[in-house]
Amino acid sequence: MKKKLNQVKTFFSKPYNILLVLFLIVLTYLVVFPLFSIVKDTFIVHSAEKSRVHQAVGTWTAYHWNRTFASVYSKSLLYEPLAHSLVCSISACIVAILIGGGFAWLVTRSDLRWKKVLTKLFIFPYIMPSWTLALAWKNFFKNAAVGGATGIFTALTGIATPNWFAYGPFPIILVTGLHYAPFAYILIGGILRNMDANLEEAAVILKTKRLRMFTRITIPMVMPAVLSTVILVFSSAMSSFAVPQFLGLPVRYYVLTTELYAALQGTNPGVGYILAIVMIVISVLIMLANQMLIGKRKSYATVTGKSANVSLFHLKKVRSLLSVLVLCLVLCMSVVPLISFLLQSLIIIKGNYSLSNMTLDFWIGSSKGGNDVMDKAGILINADVWKTLFNSLKLSAIVAVGAGTLGFLAGYAIVRRRGSKLSQIVENLTFIPYLIPSMAFAAIYLSMFSRPHGIIPSLYGTFAILALIGTVKYLPMASRSGVNSMLQLSPEIEEAGIIQGIPWIKRMAKIIVPIEKSTIVSGYLLPFVSSMRELSLYVILVTANNRVLTTLLFMYDEKGWEQYSNAINLLIIFVVLIVNFAVEKLTGASIEKGVGGGN
Repeated sequence: MKKKLNQVKTFFSKPYNILLVLFLIVLTYLVVFPLFSIVKDTFIVHSAEKSRVHQAVGTWTAYHWNRTFASVYSKSLLYEPLAHSLVCSISACIVAILIGGGFAWLVTRSDLRWKKVLTKLFIFPYIMPSWTLALAWKNFFKNAAVGGATGIFTALTGIATPNWFAYGPFPIILVTGLHYAPFAYILIGGILRNMDANLEEAAVILKTKRLRMFTRITIPMVMPAVLSTVILVFSSAMSSFAVPQFLGLPVRYYVLTTELYAALQGTNPGVGYILAIVMIVISVLIMLANQMLIGKRKSYATVTGKSANVSLFHLKKVRSLLSVLVLCLVLCMSVVPLISFLLQSLIIIKGNYSLSNMTLDFWIGSSKGGNDVMDKAGILINADVWKTLFNSLKLSAIVAVGAGTLGFLAGYAIVRRRGSKLSQIVENLTFIPYLIPSMAFAAIYLSMFSRPHGIIPSLYGTFAILALIGTVKYLPMASRSGVNSMLQLSPEIEEAGIIQGIPWIKRMAKIIVPIEKSTIVSGYLLPFVSSMRELSLYVILVTANNRVLTTLLFMYDEKGWEQYSNAINLLIIFVVLIVNFAVEKLTGASIEKGVGGGN
């Protein structure tokens, strides 16, 4: 007995063991337990369903499962939205890999012009919210038949865009793929830069055709990055809410997230929870398939040392033309959307882009006291906008501090106990929120925290639930960054401090934190920026008192107040860019570097 007590005492004498145990308890409650809670809620009657189910609230029922999977409503509730989600997600993966991977090859393996400028512009869409391109597409290509007014394209050319081009699966796929193309560029481009060029040089010496060299050498080497991009883009596309809401709802093209939102906001919360479970299961299956595919290939490394001489592919006569085309593409992805937001925020009568129809009232106009779009105060002097901006900044700061600090501590503890079962369990628990689509994750927390649990009161409608879900959802970003940085830090550095008798807190503050400063700052910056532009995670949890900028934008867009929604979108982008620029200048850390290290 005494031996056991000594072992326990020795175990808890090490700070990283204490951290791992604490993370195990907290993450089990915040990640694992909610999964059981949402499953339970699919079998009970909720107050909003009482009149339909004809049972007492809180009693057990199989009504939701029958309605979702085996009723006359199943097609519209589940099967059609599921098919739409799969089509859009898979197609968006293809678009992202083709465009992002193609751009990565042009930058790293060809003599393309203006590489530095093009790279900066190509990364820019990631910094913007995911639905930015969706709003820009709607601004340019909406038609009078559905949108109520023509877009910029029709105003300039007189050509009315067909519905299939302006709304529905085509723009959803294209916009989602373009938004996540920078991920493909970052992941695939990193592999291409670090890839041993000796293999390609040998193929050139042997007079191998470029196409054969590309298919037999380049593609197999970048396959891990391609698979990582697939799982990232697919999971993100499956959880996307704003893009299909903006571009699919006008033509009644529903996906799982929009059906989930409608169910939870309406009288079918039990069905909504089932849809959330379906989304989670699909994401987990994709992750397992990804692991199986990579597991078949034990190593993607080359035997020889890395060659510094990379043989660039000479574009010859098409160099200038291709460079201009790529420049046009990245400008359409990064700069043109901003112009469309500015134009849409200035026009009085929709569809009329003449100077006489433009005003600054939506920016600085005073309130007229009515309920019409022209009666509201401009966003720069609007009390509601300033309140939601403060809420967004406060929420993002709390999420950044929470996720960043916990992520760094988790990374430290996981690496220090690398190889142990406890470390592996905690590492897996920190990664689970990444696999759960944002809308589904919000549904889980709505299910769990809408009622008291022991000493923990109901959190629904409070600011605390937003801060909590944001911290847990973005913990994987910070923890992955923390793990990567701690793996690069030799344990001997801390051991020297232990020998000198320096306490753990002082070792962290004086030794580890200063060394890992840049990575730690990136661990804070990523959750901050992600929270500032998040909509899917917060939209079903906010109330009028704790509304944030993205949900205010969504509310204005639903009311048809597109001038205000476009102006707020520009405000969000401006705040994110200012924060990213300031942090990069002060610390050298940036969101672009964080993306590369965190995934």
